Amino acid sequence: MPAGKSILVVEDEADLAELLRLNLERDGYSCQCVPDGDAALAQVLRNPPDMIILDRILPDLSGDEVIRQLKRTPRTAAIPTIMLAAEAQESDALIGFALGADDYVTKPFSMRLLLARIAAIFRRIDALDLSKDVMVAGPIRLDIDRHELTVAGSSVPTTMMEFRILRALLAAEGRVLSRAQIVDTILGEEAVVSDRTIDVHIKAIRKKLGPVGGWICTVRGVGYALREPVSHRV
Repeated sequence: MPAGKSILVVEDEADLAELLRLNLERDGYSCQCVPDGDAALAQVLRNPPDMIILDRILPDLSGDEVIRQLKRTPRTAAIPTIMLAAEAQESDALIGFALGADDYVTKPFSMRLLLARIAAIFRRIDALDLSKDVMVAGPIRLDIDRHELTVAGSSVPTTMMEFRILRALLAAEGRVLSRAQIVDTILGEEAVVSDRTIDVHIKAIRKKLGPVGGWICTVRGVGYALREPVSHRV
C-alpha cells in the first residue's frame, strides 16, 4: 500500500526529522524533510505530496499558519496532514483539528503508533478513491471520484476530514448520525476522537457552505443530519 506514496516531513529538530525519514522509508514511503514553514509551502506548491507531517512549532512561519495557507488553497486543501506538537491539552488538539489537521500527535510519541495512523489515513483515502459516485442534496454536490465539493455550482475546498464527514451525512440521506456514528464511519471503531472534535469540524463545514450551512442541522442530544432546512420547504 505505501508504494508510490510520498510524505513531506516539516520538522526543525534535525534528529527527529531524520528518525521520521528513516522509519517512513523503511515502511515503503518516499520522504522529504524541510526544516521550516516557508520551505514547506514552497515544496508543497512545487510538488504536492500525498501527506504532510507538520510540526506545530516552527521557526518564523508556524505550523498553524502553514496549514491555514494550505487549506485555503484549492490545489492543496485536500492533502491529509498530521500535526506534531508538544502540547497535550485537548484545547490545543482542537485548534489543530479546526485548522484542518486530519490527526494530532503529541510528543514524545510512539513511532509504531504514528506509522499505524499514517497507514489508516491512506486506507481511508484509497477507499474513497474506489467510489465513482456523485452525491447530491439540494445545492450541495459531492463528487467522490474527483474529491470535489460544489455548492450551488461553485467549488469549495475541503480538508479530507471535512469531505469524509460530508460524505457520511449525505449517505445517511437525512437520517440523524450520532457523533460516535460519524467517528466510526470516517475513522473506524478503533479511533479515539472526542465529541468536541466532530463539533469543530461541523462548525468549519457550515462556515464553508456559507448560506446553505443550515442544511447541516443539529439534533440536540443525538447528533447531526444533512437535510433541507424547514424554512426552505414549501
